[in-house]
Amino acid sequence: MTQQKTILVADDESHILHVVSLKLRNAGYRVVTAHDGQEALEAALQERPHLLITDYHMPQLSGLELCRRLKQDPSLPRIPVIMLTARGYHLEPQDTEQSGILRMLSKPFSPRQLLVTVNEVLEGTVRDAAPVAPGPRPVGGGTVQPFRAEPPDRQAV
Repeated sequence: MTQQKTILVADDESHILHVVSLKLRNAGYRVVTAHDGQEALEAALQERPHLLITDYHMPQLSGLELCRRLKQDPSLPRIPVIMLTARGYHLEPQDTEQSGILRMLSKPFSPRQLLVTVNEVLEGTVRDAAPVAPGPRPVGGGTVQPFRAEPPDRQAV
């Protein structure tokens, strides 16, 4: 029997935590949640998750700073990251490379597409600095952003 994988989900919006956690638990994952970046950092150090899904904008520590701190901690194994962002927001390639972010999903996103992305990351079909496509691709109400994606033409909602 294979070990149940642990996913840490960090977001300051309770409804996002609820929806994402429910989808992941229903898919058989063990889910740990955090409401801000500092709580997520502490949970990651204690739980040593297989994957981190984090919002970019959070109190205490931003998602980006959280990822940087986790990547710099020599006591932790490398934790792959899926970053959730507001529509129209993007990170520079050096930010993603320095922080372990493998994928970015813009809100609103499809929980189904998030699960597909989670499975790709955990199965190892997503590698460092390997974009999904040359630009953002619409998926079920949201957009999956490869890290080198240019911002969509739309305004953030």
